[in-house]
Amino acid sequence: MVKQRVVIIGLFVVPLLVAALWARLFLGVGAPEGWRSDGHVLRIVLPDGTRAIDLPRIEGPADASRPLVVIDAGHGGHDPGASGAGTLREKQLTLALALALRDALLADGRVRVALTRERDRFLALEERSGIARRLHADLFISIHADSASAADAGGATVYTLSDRGSDALSDALARRENRADSVNGVALAGRSDAVSSILVDLSRREMRSRSIRLAELILREGGAGGEGGGALHFHRDPRREAAFVVLKSLDLPSVLVEAGYVSNAGDVRSMTDKAWRARFATTLAHAIEIFLAEPDTGLPAG
Repeated sequence: MVKQRVVIIGLFVVPLLVAALWARLFLGVGAPEGWRSDGHVLRIVLPDGTRAIDLPRIEGPADASRPLVVIDAGHGGHDPGASGAGTLREKQLTLALALALRDALLADGRVRVALTRERDRFLALEERSGIARRLHADLFISIHADSASAADAGGATVYTLSDRGSDALSDALARRENRADSVNGVALAGRSDAVSSILVDLSRREMRSRSIRLAELILREGGAGGEGGGALHFHRDPRREAAFVVLKSLDLPSVLVEAGYVSNAGDVRSMTDKAWRARFATTLAHAIEIFLAEPDTGLPAG
């Protein structure tokens, strides 16, 4: 019995005492007020989760009336996304593609651009679209790379927000937006819940329609008949709809572009090729500029 107690003390009590002593000596945990081991007290301030992340820089023309495009490089940080051969990760491809699109838009000099991330860092889904909302962006485009078990799956795909389950989505968005000051520029203060819900639904329908239009332009410009002269290889079902969180915005057109499949060797060769990424970016930039030049989108002619 005595031996068992000694074993228990050795396995559990002693490590706890050692940890407590270390915490007292080096962190000052449990020490009397003003006690220090070496003249310093180490205090670690943890975020409370309520502070919004810092907004990214805006590049391009200094004219604030120019449309603002927010480009979102999918995944990042401890979220690698889909895995390709070897050490290839989706987050690497999406950042390279996002940077290429930024460069293409800045080279044309007609719009302002911001990136949700310019390095390998993690962002929550709500933070990504939230950045665009806080910057009052005119367009949001999220870039990803798909993956599939089927060996023949390949090509680019453009997603817009699915309208399936729209009643539940509208209700959820209405509850959120009813706590805001306005939606799509229309003040909600003082309006009944029913009126606010109608305004939210109308705005959602408008943004979904405009998002679909942008998706169609990307497909057109990337196809054989577009200005890119067939620069992009599209999936056999190239335009799809899904309930992606990053697309659930009432205030701006939003699309998600899967540039290719990390599980497809041909797509990987393309996405890791700088020249191909430049063609991809030029194609998307043309589609974006055409979209923004259409009525009520704010891009000056010429």
